[in-house]
Amino acid sequence: MINRSLIRIKTVQILYSFLLTRKDFKLENAPADTDGSRERQFAYSVYLDLLVLLLKLSGIPLGSGSGRTLEVDPGLKKNRVGKAMRENSDMTALLMKNRSRLSKFDSCLDEILGAVTASAVYGDYKRKRKLQMADDVVFWNTVFSTVIRKHKGVERVLRRDENFSHLGFDNGMKMFSETLMSFDDTRATYLKARTDLDKSLSMAYDLYHALLLLPVYITRLQEARLDEAKNKYLPTEEDLNPSLRFVDNLYVKALNECQALTEYAKDNGDADPANWRDSDLLFAGLLDQITASSLYKEYMESEAGDFATDAAFWREVTRSIIVPSDELAEALENRAVYWNDDLAIMSTFTLKTMRRSYAASDEDSADNAPQDSIGKITLLPKFMNDADEAFGSELFEFVVKHREDYRALIDSFINNQQWDSDRLAFMDIVILLTAIAEIVHYPSIPVPVSMNEYIEIANDYSTPRSGSFVNGILYSVVKKLSADGVIDKKI
Repeated sequence: MINRSLIRIKTVQILYSFLLTRKDFKLENAPADTDGSRERQFAYSVYLDLLVLLLKLSGIPLGSGSGRTLEVDPGLKKNRVGKAMRENSDMTALLMKNRSRLSKFDSCLDEILGAVTASAVYGDYKRKRKLQMADDVVFWNTVFSTVIRKHKGVERVLRRDENFSHLGFDNGMKMFSETLMSFDDTRATYLKARTDLDKSLSMAYDLYHALLLLPVYITRLQEARLDEAKNKYLPTEEDLNPSLRFVDNLYVKALNECQALTEYAKDNGDADPANWRDSDLLFAGLLDQITASSLYKEYMESEAGDFATDAAFWREVTRSIIVPSDELAEALENRAVYWNDDLAIMSTFTLKTMRRSYAASDEDSADNAPQDSIGKITLLPKFMNDADEAFGSELFEFVVKHREDYRALIDSFINNQQWDSDRLAFMDIVILLTAIAEIVHYPSIPVPVSMNEYIEIANDYSTPRSGSFVNGILYSVVKKLSADGVIDKKI
């Protein structure tokens, strides 16, 4: 029910925030040749050695000519820091550049490994369950600042450098620690972004349920008003004997009896409009608009109808009064940052559910079905299939993993006389990265579908010129990908 158009929008929005604020796992730069400080040179040498030592103690193979690869304890093997660091492209380049120093600690590796596995830090780490990446990072940071920092074999090897100094050793250790912690920050930010993506999609489904429930609360309010009018001082004949056509609406009755709707709202607080701030004002404002409309007047003056008639009435009320109302827009903005963007798409599924309910009712009536089987609400599933459910998270990962390659591809087609790559709207770049990821990794999605979707997102969420820019760059990128055999799709 949450379709791919909405998933694309959500993915672009979350990627925009993530890529704008993330801190990449970056290694320290080597000191410039003009920096004659022996201490600075030695500190950087220590920094490189400690990075290699972490990989060695993790049992990570570093390739031929890199010295020993340790067979490490299973507890160290499950730690993910070494593997993630080895997969970093900057680290790969650094290892290639400094291959001569990769076996520096090999003579005392067993001694160092024994000290690590015998430490209290390692004992505490092994006993933990459900370890997070942050736990892995803290473990190595603690091991290096305590066990490694004080290990005689480590100091013995480092003292072979003519520039050795304790201050340089401390500074190199500090650089190493900052690199580890920056990696943890990046991973935590990534996991938070993934969580935010899942949350935003779930909240879209909450909004779908909330829109279906609004007629229930509006009807209850009208019923309360009618009861109040009967008890006022000097009630009129109309107050004493009001038309109950609106409050006895068969579609609203079916909503009240829909167990799936009730249970979902109970388990997901945002899906129940009664939990929203100033919900009473929202219900009152919407009811006032409805009762003042010609749609309401015509409905109340017509003869009592069947379930299909009552459902069709609320569908039109939802479409023409509730969804476009300022009251609803304000309520959504106060409740969730995602919802105003979600309303256009989720309201179409709400209307679809309403239409299906009275269409099914007409079919049941024609088939002479029992009366109690007519007028039941069937909710749409959160996702149409497993592929749609996985689409957002997969797309997010593809963009993050390949963003540098895709960005280089984008930059290669920018006409610098017309577009300044450094001054482009960052949202345009994110849209293009996501579009390329989809075109490359989803062979079953036609190119025109992907292009049209992301051009529309650019028109709606970026600058006035973004749609034409995204269109032009994507067309050039797709032609190159096709020519290079990266994709096999019709353009």
